[in-house]
Formats: sequence, C-alpha cells, structure tokens
Amino acid sequence: MNNKLTILSVAAALIISSCNDSKQTKTDTVQVTTSENYMGKSISHKYDSMIDSLISQMTLEEKSGMLHGTSMFTTAGIERLGVPELKMADGSLGVREEISRYSWAPAGLDNDFATYYPAGAGLSATWNPQLAYTFGNSVGEESRARDKDVILSPAINIIRTPLGGRTYEYLTEDPFLNKKLAVPFIVGIQNNDVAACVKHYAANNQETNRDFVDVQIDERALREIYLPVFEAAVKEAKAYSIMGAYNKFRGEYLCENNHMLNEVLKGEWGFEGVVISDWAAVHTSVNSLNSGLDIEMGTPKPFNEFFLADPLIDSVKAGKISEAEIDKHVKRIMQLMYTLKSMGGEARVKGSINTEAHFKDAYDIASESVVLLKNDKNLLPIKASEITSVAVIGANATKKNALGGFGAGVKTKREVTPLEGLQNRLPESVKINYAEGYQERYAPKKESKFGDVTQERAETIDELDSKLVEDALMAAKNSDMTIVFAGSNRDYETEASDREDLELPFGQGALIEKILAVNPNTIVVMIAGAPFDINTIKEKSSALVWSWFNGSEGGNALADVLLGNVNPSGKLPWTMPKNLMDSPAHATNSFPGDQTVSYAEGLLVGYRWFDTKNVEPLYPFGYGLSYTTFDIKNARLDKEGSYSENETIYVSVDVINTGSVDGKEVVQLYSTKKESKVERAAQELKGFEKVFVKKGQTATVTIALPVKELAYYDVGLKKWVVESGTYNFRIGNSSRDMKAEVSVPIN
Repeated sequence: MNNKLTILSVAAALIISSCNDSKQTKTDTVQVTTSENYMGKSISHKYDSMIDSLISQMTLEEKSGMLHGTSMFTTAGIERLGVPELKMADGSLGVREEISRYSWAPAGLDNDFATYYPAGAGLSATWNPQLAYTFGNSVGEESRARDKDVILSPAINIIRTPLGGRTYEYLTEDPFLNKKLAVPFIVGIQNNDVAACVKHYAANNQETNRDFVDVQIDERALREIYLPVFEAAVKEAKAYSIMGAYNKFRGEYLCENNHMLNEVLKGEWGFEGVVISDWAAVHTSVNSLNSGLDIEMGTPKPFNEFFLADPLIDSVKAGKISEAEIDKHVKRIMQLMYTLKSMGGEARVKGSINTEAHFKDAYDIASESVVLLKNDKNLLPIKASEITSVAVIGANATKKNALGGFGAGVKTKREVTPLEGLQNRLPESVKINYAEGYQERYAPKKESKFGDVTQERAETIDELDSKLVEDALMAAKNSDMTIVFAGSNRDYETEASDREDLELPFGQGALIEKILAVNPNTIVVMIAGAPFDINTIKEKSSALVWSWFNGSEGGNALADVLLGNVNPSGKLPWTMPKNLMDSPAHATNSFPGDQTVSYAEGLLVGYRWFDTKNVEPLYPFGYGLSYTTFDIKNARLDKEGSYSENETIYVSVDVINTGSVDGKEVVQLYSTKKESKVERAAQELKGFEKVFVKKGQTATVTIALPVKELAYYDVGLKKWVVESGTYNFRIGNSSRDMKAEVSVPIN
C-alpha cells in the first residue's frame, strides 16, 4: 500500500536446534517483521480558485445551509451551483443503518446492512497497527458503498475511569498506544475518499454530566496524555474532520473554545479540515464560528433554528459577524468536498459492503483481540477429542451486541454468537448442553438529566431466577466441561451514562461460584468492553478469558481461540483494578465532579498511577497469556555511546518461543528516568511490536524509538523538551512483567 512507509525491517533471527544424531547446529530463517509508519494525504488546494468563484455566487442563506445540519446527518447542498450535500454516518462499529431524514426512526430499507466490526476496545487489545489499518480501510470501503462523505469515527478519548460508558468504544488509557492505533485507522478510512471524523476533541473522558461539565487539566497532563492522539491524527494521518466535544474545557464549551480550536488545532497543528460539532453541542452562533467551529449538527429543534442557521444570518445582517468570516468556513467545507472527490469530476472509490472479505477483516481483528487471563490447569485449549459433552451457560452465550444501548449500532446480516461459534467449530460427537443461567435485569431509570449516571445499582439487578440456576447447575453436573459466558453488554455499557460501580450485574458472580463448585472443569469467559470486579472469579476459577463486543464473526473467533485453532495473543489495553478506589480518578476523588471536574491525578493516568504509586492491579496494562510461552532477552542498542535529539534509537531483543505451539507475542518497551528535573511516571510505554514466532524458534525484534518521543512538555517554554541524561528502557510483555533492560545516554 503506497500510504505506508517502512521505517525498519526486523532482522530475521538465527534458529539453532540440536540434531538427534549429532551436535551440529542448523540455521533457519524466520518470518521478517516490519514496523510501518502510516501517513495520510493532505487536504487538496488544487481547486481553491474554483471554490472562491463558487462562493462569490452564493447567497448568504446558501452559505449558512452548508454550515449546519439540514437533516439528521446532512448539510445543505446548492443544486444550482453543483454543490452536493455533505453526507455523514455514525461508524464506530461499522456504518450505521439508514435512519429517517428528519427523525431517529429507522428508514426501513433493505439495502443498508453492513458488517459489524469489533468495538474499539477489541481493536486496541490486538496491539496491532496493521489490523487498525485493516479496520479503517474496511469501514471506509463500506462507507463509500453507502455513499457517505464523512464517517463519525474513530472515538479515541483516553480511558480515564473504568466506569466509563464508552470505554468499550474507546481504545486505551495510554497515549502512545492510542496514537499508534488511531493513525492507521484514520488513514485506512480516508484512502477510500471518505473523511474520518475523529472524536471527541477534547478532554471528553466521562459521560456523566458530559453536556456541561467543565474539565480542568494542568497543561502538562493535557499535552502529554490527552492531546497526543489528536495531534498525531492531524499531523500524521491528516484527518479531514474533527468532532468537537460536548463538555467545557477551562470554562469554555469545546465547540466554541478559541484556544483549543483556533490556537491549538488550526494554529499550532495546522489542521486544514472541518470541525464538526457533536450533536447539539453548540451554544452560540457568532462566538462558535469565530472560535473555530465549521459545522453545527444536532437534532433538538427545527433545523432553521440552529445557531448557524437563521440566528447566524440575522447576526450577519446586524453586523455582528462579517460575511467574509462565513466564507472562510464554507471554503474549508468545499476543500473537503473536492478532496473527497464529491466535487471536481475525479473518479471516486466505489466501495463495497457486507462482503465475505469484510467479514474476514472482522474475524481477523476479533481473533487477535481475545485475552487469556488465566489457564492454571491447562483446561485451554479445549481438547474436543477428549470430551463428549460441554455445558454452555450464560445469557452472553446468545447475546447480540450489534444493536443496543444509547448510540450508534449496526444493522447486520451476520452476528455469530459464542454459542453459535461453538456449534460451528465443535465436532458433532460433542453434545452442547445450553442453559441461560441468569436474566438481564435493569434498575428502573430515575428521572435524570441527559448524561447523568443511569446504570445505578438496585437489588433487582442481581436477583437470580432459581429455575434458571437449577438448569445451569444440572447442565454443569452432567457435562465433561463447562464454559460460562458472563460479563456485560451494550445495554449496560452505553453512551450517555457511566456505570455506578465495578460489580458484575445480573447476579453473575454468585452463579459462577455455584457452577465452579459443581464442575471444577469450568472456563469463565468474560464478554465486556470495560473492567469489572472479577477478584473472586480470578481466585476460584482455573481458566479465565476476556473477550469483547467483537463483531459479526466474534463467536467464531472466540470458539477458535477456546479450541486452540487460534493461539490467543490479545493484551489488555487498560489496567484492571482490584478495587475501584485504586484507579487514579477515584483514588483522588476527582470523578465525576459536578459542574466542574479537576483531573487531580495529573500525568498519572492508568498504569502510570499504579506503577508510580506501587498499587497492585488485578491485571496490569498490556497483560495477556498464550498457549505457548515466550522468553525475551539479550536487549541491545544499534550503537555504542549517546544519542542526540534528532536521532532514532533502535532497541533489539530476542524473542524465544519456549513452548510447543506457534504464537504471537507483543514486545513492549517502557522508558524510565529516575533522576529527572520534572515529575515523571515510573515508566511510560514508548514502543511495541507484535511478532509471530514458531515453536522452538527465536525472532529478533527491533523497535525504533525516535529520541523526540522521550520529550516532556515544558509549560514555561510552551514546547517539547528532551531532557539530557540516562534513560532506562525496560522490555517485557506487560507493564508488570519485564524481561530485559538497557540504558541509553541522551545528550
């Protein structure tokens, strides 16, 4: 693909094995792995003079129509000038079904089916930038097939609290992993003549009170934790559109925040695309436009009453804003249209949708996302030839998540459930005994403002039905092996509300304990997008797996992992705490706030807090087991001596598959600097590489680390600074399991 520039090739390792009849050695060559830098294409200026000519022919009313929604997901076109509508769609899980033009009701079409892709948390658990590109490219092809110009994806806000209602949709708690996945995703989308609308800019890290809460973050934390992914989206991926968030930042709503939109986004970073508001996130007309907003979208009132509709026209006529200012924003929108080839007559990508190739893309992502948390008695992989029956228990075995919850879902022709996946993969000789086990129950919804916590606890949530429990225990007793599918769903984890606590809903914890008591050969599979309290399950179970809302092929991918057709290689993209109060936003009593929320943990988000404060997590960031074992050793640098700011450090390690199964490992590099003049976390992720190694073989993995990645943001100087001195690079396979270390002097 011409969008990828190879920045290094990992040298093939020497594989040395002993011959049975002699002591001679044999050298083999293993797969060459490459790290690639994904670069997007800039907004086109090829048609600027033509755009200026068209704008000069527009009426004020026509210009205004291009600046706001005139249907649920379009802005106005100007037919007499050949200017089309700008057509948008939600897309975090795939292209949303068509809705009615002027309401949220489904349009009722029979040609708007789409592939359901794994949610963001599943993608991030792959730790695989190539799959992020695959995801974006696949969604981009489907978006074009549905004639969309803008797909409202990806959602890339930092996961600050494990209670977040959109944690399932977001990627990670770490800014480095975040940008390394977001950039190829965006490039993949936009290679199909579709604009990615990167959301939600910025500091939108909770659903509770999201439509008005004023977020306060110190400048270093803002620059080092919350903004790097957006900056990379602009500078590297060349994102064509950015979505402004609901919340305030330092007293100003983000869709009319001059500092964040004009000074940082468009000024410092040089963003040339279009800023689109979240739906109903605009509060003024003149101020929002002057502050950097380009398009207002939403649904709460007639379209002509939007702030950038009749009120804006009235403001121009009253002399409160110039028509020249309107022209600037219209020009940005038209530059986007020409770049996407919806204008200009250039051939545009046609796209494809709902294809077997796209279902395969969804499968590939899902199969690399599954995380093996525990496998003490080697219950996994399941040896189907050694059993005659298996109990499958839990409503999540049959639960479908393509639709559900508040927010965008996907209307799909295929969503393979875990039960169906096992039915597809197990031999006919193995009898499946299914029992529902528990029922989904929800607390009555309190009367609340939009964005309040709505998943509050109530005793009814955890009530178990005695008949369902009896059936489940009977199935477990009468089967050689039991698999419990537990966790959450997209009705419980949902946009517009955060969870109240980490408790597993629906009485699942009590049910799992009962099942473990009658059949110790029980595998527990959690399906969820965010952490839950699984302390007791971890302690009492022998086999524990974590899966996600994993797309059209999720059930088949999960079954393949459980049966050993696929060796699990997923790693947690966030820290799973033992207790909610161990997490930084909660330990500092700074979530969710009321009118204001102050991020008191500062730089210490996620594993940075746990590692710096010596708090033991239940499972650490980057954790995930395999059906084989790996050793990582012999860390070395590409040269002796010190490195300067403009150089790139190449750190190599040997990855040895010491087990009996081929598999993939994620090599993770963390930097530390103990004697620093500024506050730093105990360690920070600065590089990673996912590598396939055959059983008994060794691969050499080289991670490229530009020295500039070690910089901190100097608030006084308002720039990034690389501090001189010695840095230690620790290399391992999670933030708490380091295998090798090397020291690097920086001058």
